[in-house]
Formats: sequence, structure tokens, C-alpha cells
Amino acid sequence: MNKGYEAHLARMGITLPDAPAPAANYVPYAVVGDIVYVSGQISMDGDGMIIGKVGKDLSTAEGAAAARSCAISLLAQVKAACGSDLDRLLRVVKLTGYVNSGPEYQEQPKVMNGASDFLVEALGDAGRHSRSAVSAASLPFGVAMEIEGIFQIKP
Repeated sequence: MNKGYEAHLARMGITLPDAPAPAANYVPYAVVGDIVYVSGQISMDGDGMIIGKVGKDLSTAEGAAAARSCAISLLAQVKAACGSDLDRLLRVVKLTGYVNSGPEYQEQPKVMNGASDFLVEALGDAGRHSRSAVSAASLPFGVAMEIEGIFQIKP
């Protein structure tokens, strides 16, 4: 699939939110040529921030759902970077995911699958990407996840 991303998202029951505003003195994304660098997006749902340590307060499955929420916010930022035309997205290049987890927890890759699986489901082959999944002792506001991304777009 390479056209009609938002229509496909709608069939999945997903409506992209407005791109979240930055919480401090930085930009939500930077466009350099045909590459969009999206700042870290934190885990949020309809009730607000998804908070807690994965492996302690949240299960791996709940962490994966938090990662999925980050991926939705990443796409919202890409849409904003593309002047509201998500079909300018060519591919997801790389994700870096930070999982709020303790030193004993070792399932960060399974948590990141929540974002990766969602992007492939939503974007097809354009959603396949390289990635890193790392543990973080603490994240802003105590959120479960933060993910940043690099995307290629049509200029």
C-alpha cells in the first residue's frame, strides 16, 4: 500500500489526532531535504498520559499498547510536517524507543513491537523500519514509553 494512508487508518478505526505541541523549547519535527526527524512522542491515550514502569506497573502487552499510542502520535507529526498530506510519506526509516522499565526487565523489544506492528499494519512495506528498543530508568512525567522517529517523505 502506498496511497490513501488516512483512509486505511480510518478502516482500522484510527483517526490521527492533532500533532501534539512540544512541552519545552524544541520543535516537534525538523525537515531536512526529504527526511523528517520527529521528536520523542510520549505514550498517551484518550484519558491522558499512559504512566508507569513496564514490568512493574504495566504488563508487556500494556507497554506495547503504550508504544502503539506513540506511533500514532509520530504519524500525526509526520502528517503535520507534510502539510496535512500523509500520502507524501515514503517510508519509516528508524525508530528509537525508550521503555520506562527497571534493570530486571528484558522485554523492551516486545514492547516496541506495539509501534512496529502498528506501522506495518497501517503503512504496509513503507512502515518497515530499523529500530532500537532500550530501557530507561525514568521518562518525562513518568510515562511508560517515548519514541522518536526518522521518516522519508516526498519533497
